[in-house]
Amino acid sequence: MKNANVALLQLCSGGQVRDNLAQIEQQIKHLNAGIRLVMTPENALLFANSASYRQHAEAQGDGPLQQAVRDIARRYGVWLLVGSMPLISREDSQSITSSSLLFDDQGEIRARYDKMHMFDVEINDMHAHYRESDTYRHGQHLTVVDTPVGRLGMTICYDLRFPGLFQALRAQGAELISVPAAFTRVTGEAHWEVLLRARAIENQCIILAPAQVGRHDATRRTWGHSIAIDSWGNVLTQNADAVSALKVRVDTSKLNTIRMQMPVMQHNRFQPQLVEPQSAEPQSVAATTIPDVSKE
Repeated sequence: MKNANVALLQLCSGGQVRDNLAQIEQQIKHLNAGIRLVMTPENALLFANSASYRQHAEAQGDGPLQQAVRDIARRYGVWLLVGSMPLISREDSQSITSSSLLFDDQGEIRARYDKMHMFDVEINDMHAHYRESDTYRHGQHLTVVDTPVGRLGMTICYDLRFPGLFQALRAQGAELISVPAAFTRVTGEAHWEVLLRARAIENQCIILAPAQVGRHDATRRTWGHSIAIDSWGNVLTQNADAVSALKVRVDTSKLNTIRMQMPVMQHNRFQPQLVEPQSAEPQSVAATTIPDVSKE
């Protein structure tokens, strides 16, 4: 795409960090010079099991995973969002979080977001049982940061189902919202695009959602369909199932017009609030059964 300034990498990550980093760099290497911001999906550097996440967890600003990403950002002169990686919790050094990190084109960390909502569900697929809270502590901080293409609010995957978080990001000035994801095939086919379009329309923000795709191990399969959606809910571009970069031109210049013509934030009688957890203990989420809508 001519004049593209953002790239959403669609990956099929696995348990080998070196292979995942090579896949990321290979896609970035073929981007055009105008790309300012590159986003990767959830589990971009490691798509494995709880023991492996704990083994590879790093303190913010220190460790081989972050150094490798820092080097790639510098080498290609791009801002680079790691959709998620395991980091030591900011609240409890004995716990880890599933965290997005944003690096600038000099390799410096500009922002961190820790996933707030843990994916603790039962799904009618081969993997069946998902319980992120067995591995991760939930995050407690909103993150909105200035980037070369606009003011970015950060989320991760399952956060998509909680519109209050998106409203809180909009209230803090978000123009763009990132949703790096590893949606299952079952939930992705049913809900991925409709939820993303709803969040874009509700909050009058541009949604940027890089995704994992394909088979990651014997039981884990993801939906893909990386997508960019404008603030009116229009799909700007989408990558169904290719392991490749999706390029898009992000333009925030029309946001103010849309927001003035339909001032939903001012009309909202339920002002967004982020309720802090009442306990220092990791979040306990009752498993939710999702109906069997799989065609497989």
